[in-house]
Amino acid sequence: MADVVQYRLERMVEELDDMERRRLFSRPEIDEIVRRRRDFEYRLKRRRPIRQDFLDYVDYESKVDHLRRLRKSVMAAELRRNNKRWKRSLSDFAGVRRIVDIYRLATIKFKGDMDLWFRYLEFCRWKRHGAMRKVLAKAIRYHPKVPGLWIYAAAWEFDCNLNVTSARSLMQSGLRACPNSENLWVEYLRMELTYLNKLKARKAALGEDSGKENKTVETDENAKQWKEDNIDLFMPLSEKENVEGFDPQEQNVGKKTDAFQERSSHVFQTIYRGAVEAIPSSMNLCKRFVEILDDVELSHSDKLREEIMEDIRNRFSQKEDYWDWLAKLQIRNCKMDKELTREEILGMLHKAVQVYEEALEILPSAKMFSVYAKFLMDTIFPEDDDIQSSIFMNIKDDSLEFSSHMMELYQKAESSGCINEDLAYRYVSFLVRMDRQDGASKLSEKLCNGELSDSAKMWVLRISIEMKCMTNKSVSLGKNDLQSIFDLLGHALTRIEIPEADCLWLMRDGIAGAREMYKRFLALPRPSLAFYKHCIDLERNLAFISDNDSLVNARKLFESALSIYNQHGGLWQDYHSMELKVGSSETANAVYWCARKTLGDASWLSALRSS
Repeated sequence: MADVVQYRLERMVEELDDMERRRLFSRPEIDEIVRRRRDFEYRLKRRRPIRQDFLDYVDYESKVDHLRRLRKSVMAAELRRNNKRWKRSLSDFAGVRRIVDIYRLATIKFKGDMDLWFRYLEFCRWKRHGAMRKVLAKAIRYHPKVPGLWIYAAAWEFDCNLNVTSARSLMQSGLRACPNSENLWVEYLRMELTYLNKLKARKAALGEDSGKENKTVETDENAKQWKEDNIDLFMPLSEKENVEGFDPQEQNVGKKTDAFQERSSHVFQTIYRGAVEAIPSSMNLCKRFVEILDDVELSHSDKLREEIMEDIRNRFSQKEDYWDWLAKLQIRNCKMDKELTREEILGMLHKAVQVYEEALEILPSAKMFSVYAKFLMDTIFPEDDDIQSSIFMNIKDDSLEFSSHMMELYQKAESSGCINEDLAYRYVSFLVRMDRQDGASKLSEKLCNGELSDSAKMWVLRISIEMKCMTNKSVSLGKNDLQSIFDLLGHALTRIEIPEADCLWLMRDGIAGAREMYKRFLALPRPSLAFYKHCIDLERNLAFISDNDSLVNARKLFESALSIYNQHGGLWQDYHSMELKVGSSETANAVYWCARKTLGDASWLSALRSS
């Protein structure tokens, strides 16, 4: 290992001498660079180097090269003032070459680390290094099933090399390797449409739209600069490289229909059909295609949109997500145009409501009722920080109409037997926000004692409503009020699984609020053992993730519980088990001997001793 490190350091001698000779670094600085590089090289050559070793080495070399470039720019400016030029030498490119070599070694060692590969590619692209194409080929060879690599490679060919043929070939190869990738299909469509737009822009820039050369551009004194600024419009394309079957020179300029828009429509249809054939079950893919269609200008776009929407309806009309998306499409213009009048916004909202009502006729499921209720809640109570909801702030005075829809919706869901946790929670919250506290309290009680008795979310809401009702009647809670909340909380904890019960504790200002609440309950005479156990579980779970405060609190809770229920063997066993896991051998032994002293030779001690 030492021989290999020494060999690599000796290869740096010429570069270091060049930097010292050109006064980019002093001798002490060179010595420090050698020392740091030796340390990094030994780290890379140890038996099991870690990923961070390579990244640290890259980071250090990047900083050294950045400092070198800063000093070089100062010295080059000084030379220019003396009518001299800075001549390139070994040190000008050795730093980049070394970083590329480090990345190469890293990707050999960690072939499956995609983050490393993309860091490597980004560095090569940023530095315009010649290894870029080779690195891309190697990455794709190792990871042909990663769509992001194909997209990255095609984007590099299209944007940086202006090579449409290679970009298209990469996209098509990617689709053969990853036919189920939504991103690949979408990016392929975007690339083809962008390409056609570039062709159209180039044709307009060259004056081909009018059948004659555009003399204005050619004769303008800034023509050369204009072409440099718009170099992507003049990418080296032959007519054979155009989309199959399309030659813009053959189009009749006098036709009303734009040939490029015609071809774009054909490309859109072709790629859409291929995508839905490859991924027939993906509604999200279809939604993304519709969004692209709405954002581009194509010939016969209305007809094309109708065909696609009909196709989506035929395949997804039995899914709630389809109807939710279709309804929200009716208010898409609200998000795009914030200058709409109140009447226009109301009209769009009514169309959305009609879609939801139609959906309930076709698909009267619990989820359908739930997504409809969410839409109505966002409309009735728009939040300032919600982009979609904030557009409805102008129609707050008309919320009464949508409130009636909400009440009718819940009644219809109840009569249909389609009440689920989400819908019930939204409706009770709706009643609370409408200042109908009594109705919300009665309904939450009915649900928590009925079909949603195991819903932690509903119990949290019910307890919150009860506490709010009590505080509305009195500024401070009395002993009877606390006892009532305590009984309700204890009843809830017997209905809910322990992993889901944390929300009952964290519903008030996080763990600090939970501790404040349970301490008030524990101050009441003789709390139940079940309540103690729930409090202990809360603190113990946090102690298992190295929360020292929770470990201290858990011990206090165990001691408090054992002062009342000292003959309960299971409690002692839980205490001992916790100390074994997150405490120390001394604390675990102390618990064991206290248990033995308290319980004598109880049979459970054998199990505790074996644990």
